[in-house]
Amino acid sequence: MIITIRRDTGESPAEQVHDQIRGLITTGRLLAGDRLPSVRQLASDLSIAPGTVAKAYRLLEEDGLATSRIGSGTRVSDTASPVAGGIADAAHALAAVARAEGLTLADTQRVLRAIW
Repeated sequence: MIITIRRDTGESPAEQVHDQIRGLITTGRLLAGDRLPSVRQLASDLSIAPGTVAKAYRLLEEDGLATSRIGSGTRVSDTASPVAGGIADAAHALAAVARAEGLTLADTQRVLRAIW
């Protein structure tokens, strides 16, 4: 699982972890039942506080995308399902073009909302 924390965004590290794991689930790179790294392990890998990862995991649970059990860790929820492959492919293409054009995520979201 590849997650990166960028300090130059307006998002907190917890929001970034949440959004990236949510994206991995939505695009099918993480499937129902897949185990997420332990809070301590992911915090160590990303050089952030364990409480930050725990907050991201709680947000995923609130979204219904993850479940946590004491002793067995955090897993992708059995009810989580990816979007259709065409949607994920189009989103990747949009992100690539937006980055190449120098748009921020917020600008890209505004464009998508306007078209929607």
